[in-house]
Amino acid sequence: MEIQLWREVLSPYELAVQELTVKFEHLMKEYKEQGMYSPIEQVTGRVKSISSILQKAQKKNIPLDRIQEEMYDIAGVRIICQFVEDIEMVVEMIRKRSDMKIVDERDYVSHVKDSGYRSYHLIVAYEVETMSGTQNICVEIQVRTLGMNFWAIIEHSLQYKYQKNMPEHIRKKLLKAAQAIVVLDSQLSAVREEIMDAQNSFQYQTNMIADILNNIQNLYHTANKREIAKIQDEFYRIYEMNDLEKLQRFSRELDIIAEGYRAQALDHEE
Repeated sequence: MEIQLWREVLSPYELAVQELTVKFEHLMKEYKEQGMYSPIEQVTGRVKSISSILQKAQKKNIPLDRIQEEMYDIAGVRIICQFVEDIEMVVEMIRKRSDMKIVDERDYVSHVKDSGYRSYHLIVAYEVETMSGTQNICVEIQVRTLGMNFWAIIEHSLQYKYQKNMPEHIRKKLLKAAQAIVVLDSQLSAVREEIMDAQNSFQYQTNMIADILNNIQNLYHTANKREIAKIQDEFYRIYEMNDLEKLQRFSRELDIIAEGYRAQALDHEE
């Protein structure tokens, strides 16, 4: 296949990865904006390189003219979670979505591979709109914890170095490392509620400060400079106290002030 044809073949896959990455990142943002814990910590995506596609086609005996029909991981999205429990939450989110359809699932979290590899894999069918019309693209979505991802990256690098012929002593060390990741994930799960509470509290305060600063910024167009200066000084004073309750009270009072100025602006327009 000519290089130019490869570019045409891979272009819709690149579009699918871009769109899905944006969608999952937006979902993560929605959770945080609402002061809720997000089961999604990170999202990345990639399209296989031509060399990787050719290697896999050779290994799996897939004819080049059948690659799009028989190779389901040309496009890939990886969703990283903090806790093992989050993986099932993310999988459920994907199951409920109307913009993608699951065509295959592989649970390597409950059914760990002999190598120690753990991850949850889904193959989804996803439609993209191109100049040539609508195309149905298969995308592999991997859902795993930070620990699982760290191990998988190391294992992949070693597999590449040794061309699938990894020495036994390294294989054993990798397996021990995988077992250590299982223990780590388990220990983190034991304090999951405490970690979630701390992160939710931090996110709530971050959102509230953003609202306060937005209100102050908007007041620059309506309030007099002396009043704005007093409001700013009061905000910095309360912020330095690190007192969440006083910050909440200040935020509510500032909302009332800002609403009053907005009402005045509407009256003048009338």
